[in-house]
Formats: sequence, structure tokens, C-alpha cells
Amino acid sequence: MQVMSNDVPSGLPFMKMHGLGNDFVVIDLRSGGEPPAEGLVARIADRNRGVGFDQLATIQLDDQADVRLRFWNSDGSPSSACGNATRCIARHVMDETGRDRLSLRTDHGVLRAEDVGDGLTRVNMGRPVLDWRQIPLAQEVDIDHLPIAGDPAATGMGNPHMTFFVEDAAAINLNAFGPEHEHHPLYPERTNVEIVQVISESEILLRIWERGTGPTLASGSCSCAAAVAAARRGLTDRRVKVNVPGGVLHIDWCEDGVWMEGPTAHVFSGVLTPEWVSA
Repeated sequence: MQVMSNDVPSGLPFMKMHGLGNDFVVIDLRSGGEPPAEGLVARIADRNRGVGFDQLATIQLDDQADVRLRFWNSDGSPSSACGNATRCIARHVMDETGRDRLSLRTDHGVLRAEDVGDGLTRVNMGRPVLDWRQIPLAQEVDIDHLPIAGDPAATGMGNPHMTFFVEDAAAINLNAFGPEHEHHPLYPERTNVEIVQVISESEILLRIWERGTGPTLASGSCSCAAAVAAARRGLTDRRVKVNVPGGVLHIDWCEDGVWMEGPTAHVFSGVLTPEWVSA
């Protein structure tokens, strides 16, 4: 890896960003090029031999929105949604273009982003998926009360989620609990796992196990799914403060979708050398 100079890079340029410690490598393909293969994605994700990230995202031109986003997990598997990366990229493109509103197409649909001031960006993550077939689940069940020990709920936010409500989130051994439920047979595409402790009708505490990545400091889609599941159970209002290990997100489940609001950070830019990419 080398630091970017004023010269045209001969390798693979990237940006390193994070949203509350949930970190990403972002590759801008608006000038051309193909998304990286899954094997290269996993190599870039290596925090010792690559760059390291929770998710990787690409930006491309699009005829239905201002930009087209695609996402991958750190194990190289594709993902249909990544809320924090969407918010960070939206902020980057808005800063780049001088705009305060933007549309971004993902596999979950065309999402809208807004600059709300004070360094915060707001993204409409779309309507939650509440049909068991579309989440997807392996069989018809009550999505608000899954037939799984601990009585979790299922939600789709462009990717699948399993949400547990507990009295003490810190007491859960996430490194054991997460992978056990990520691979539950009810979820044919695996699932994200959320551990929620309700603090009040307007506030929750959230711990996260991301599908294909593991424990993360924050997750936009997991925060949205947790807020939707809590509201559907009558445990909270539809607008909640979500405390994640990396900070705070504000989630507002409205008629037009689930809005997520939080900070963003562009940490550095670099270039992966052609020798490393082709190794």
C-alpha cells in the first residue's frame, strides 16, 4: 500500500471511512473499472496484510439515481445493504458536489440522503421488509416471535436480521452467541444478529454481530432493524436513540421508510499497488 500522490495512480485507489467505528474501504468506480472479485475483497479486509474493514463498498454511475452502491462483507460475501457506508458515501458525494440531497441506488432500492447540519447526515434506508418470504426465512413463521430460544424477531432491511431483547446486553457472550445464530437454519442466507436492551420508550442499547463480519462498533441496518422490531413489540416509540459501542445513531421509522441519522468520517485515501492486487 502506498500513500496517494498528485500523480495518476497505477494501482487501485480507495478511501477509508467509518461511521461510529464501523469502518469501510470505498472504491470509486465512477470513472470506470470493475468491482473487485470476492477473493480480492477478503484480502483487502485483512487487517494485518491488507487495509482492514468491516465492509467494502463501490460507487458507480447510475441512470436511476445519482450513484449506484454495492457492498461486500469482510469475508468477501456480497451484501445488499450497509447503512453506515451509505451514509458516509452520501456525505462524501454531497461534499464533492456541493449538494445537500442525494439519491443512491442499492440492491434494496433507491435511498435518499440529506445533510441535516452539525456534521450529521440522514439517510432513508427504505421500508422494512416484514414478509417472511422476502426477509428471507426458510418457512412461514410469526416474524415478531420466532420459534427460537430467546424469542427473537425477524426483520429485513435489504439484508436479514434476528433481534433479541434482553435485560442485560453486556452479559451476552457475543462471540459465541453471534455465530450460532448467524447460521441458524431458519435463515437460508444467514443473518445479522442484534442484542437489544431497552432503556426507555425512546432509547435502546444495541450490540451487533454482523453477518460475514462479526462484532462491530456500529451498524446502520442493524440499528434500523432493532428499532423496527422494538416498535413492533410495543417496547419503544418509532423514533429512538440507539446507543451502539461506537456512539449514537438516531432512528425514525416513518411512513416513507426508516430514517437513520449520524456522523461520518473520511479517514484517509490510498492506493493498493498493482503488485499487491495481482499477487
